[in-house]
Amino acid sequence: MPSVDTTRIIQETQAWLQHAVIGLNLCPFAKSVYVKNQIEYQVSTASDENVLLDELKLALIRLTEIPASTIDTSLLIHPFVLQDFLDYNDFLYQADDLLHDLKLDGVLQIASFHPDYQFADANKEDISHCTNRSPYPMLHLLREDSLDHAISAKPEWEEIVENNIATMNKLGWKGWEELQKKIYE
Repeated sequence: MPSVDTTRIIQETQAWLQHAVIGLNLCPFAKSVYVKNQIEYQVSTASDENVLLDELKLALIRLTEIPASTIDTSLLIHPFVLQDFLDYNDFLYQADDLLHDLKLDGVLQIASFHPDYQFADANKEDISHCTNRSPYPMLHLLREDSLDHAISAKPEWEEIVENNIATMNKLGWKGWEELQKKIYE
């Protein structure tokens, strides 16, 4: 098993949430669960995709067994596997298949974050990729009911992607680099 400083990994992930996700308002739904301490942080020591898939299965099942008022969303952070974004992206198909096999389609969904995240339809150097760039590769497990509730309370949710791209363009690469320094302090 790799040596892992889970405290540091969680602190850097929380700093990323504070400064990037919430601070830039990349996800207007994140602040509420963050301040209510309803985010579960799981740091995986998996160094193999199959082990990570097993851990993902347990994390998905666990989230369905805990009331949303206690843990609304979960981050499965995996710093030792799927460092290459293309491998990570391929793994997402397995993650979706697992969700389907567990009959959790429509109950949970998996959002993706990676330090080298790239949208397929954007130029490789586009700042918009940073909306999904996290300190470590991670799988964000979300409850569909909570997401539906948050979306119904925010009718302009469809504008989030456009607003995020505008935010990142305004911030620019220099601003993103400065923000990164805050995360790793």
